[in-house]
Amino acid sequence: MPIVNRVADLAAEITVWRRDLHAHPELLYDVHRTAASVSEKLKAFGCDEVVTGIGRTGVVGVIRGRKGSGPAIGLRADMDALPIEEATGLPYASTNPGKMHACGHDGHTAMLLGAARYLAETRNFAGTAVVIFQPAEEGGAGGKAMVEDGLITRFGIGEVYGMHNYPGMPVGSFGMRPGPTMASADFITIDIEGVGGHAARPNFTVDPVLVAAQTIVAMQSVVSRNVDPLKSAVVSVTIVEAGTADNIIPQRVRLRGTVRTLSEDVRVMVEQRLARIVTHTAEAFGASAKFHYRRNYPVLVNHTRQTEFAASVAQQVAGEAHVDTDLPPMMGAEDFSFMVNERPGAFIWIGNGDSAGLHHPKYNFNDEAIPFGTSYWVKLVETALAG
Repeated sequence: MPIVNRVADLAAEITVWRRDLHAHPELLYDVHRTAASVSEKLKAFGCDEVVTGIGRTGVVGVIRGRKGSGPAIGLRADMDALPIEEATGLPYASTNPGKMHACGHDGHTAMLLGAARYLAETRNFAGTAVVIFQPAEEGGAGGKAMVEDGLITRFGIGEVYGMHNYPGMPVGSFGMRPGPTMASADFITIDIEGVGGHAARPNFTVDPVLVAAQTIVAMQSVVSRNVDPLKSAVVSVTIVEAGTADNIIPQRVRLRGTVRTLSEDVRVMVEQRLARIVTHTAEAFGASAKFHYRRNYPVLVNHTRQTEFAASVAQQVAGEAHVDTDLPPMMGAEDFSFMVNERPGAFIWIGNGDSAGLHHPKYNFNDEAIPFGTSYWVKLVETALAG
């Protein structure tokens, strides 16, 4: 496997950085220790610019090549952890109760730091590498915040690339696909108003719990009967809030959940159908309902040319047999979508081996993946910006 020799030499040190990040997880935009550590390292590496506070707590490093002027490409890693109690028992397990790096962002950050160190040392490219360390990927739309804070225009980014680990995919392998790659992630809130009363006299009430139950069942018809069977959507009600006692029919019920789609036309249709179902189901039972649909992360769509290029770079690192260029799309979401909505780019998955799944309390990023991911970043810059 053609791992970059210097990256192989750095792997043990990058692992130390990764495990330190793992032991000190931070949530959403409150990644002050992580951002400070990233910033200090980028400065020590000799980056031409290190800018903090982009998208509140994001960090950007600018590394200019030695071969003259050229375009700028962005490389993005996420820094935040999850509100999960860690159950790995590792010697470097989380020291912050109720928080853990259960999605591998510690590994993503460490690998991009390793690439930044190599690129700042060698500068064997013509143009500019912009290393992007983003907060709040886990539901906080940190990618959107960084874009709105001028990330793309301020640093002149022409193309942007992202990477995420993939449990179950062998270490030393990569996967991606052109087109829709990860789903949009939207949120629904439904407030159903009935008429409360004694549970023994339901005929004097309009039971919002019954209305909620009927609504939940009816909402599933959108996927089974309105969405093209060759397309994809998920409607999941995940929270039901109702009642205070077992002998009281409550006055109101609140439902919350999520909607996932892989295309904008399906996204629009699902929102419209759900609104009608919620309103009219409540009316049919004599209740009323308010439907709120909040758009969050858009569909992540890999650009064709950039995907083909990224796959060719991964093949340089792992070999053609270890790069899947037709990985099935996923219904999970990624706010890297905000960046590729602004500039052409591609998102790639890197194998994490036989680990626990993402967002699981026993998950751990596989340090054996570090040389592959770091080499991918290095090769991507040197190939894209060859002078």
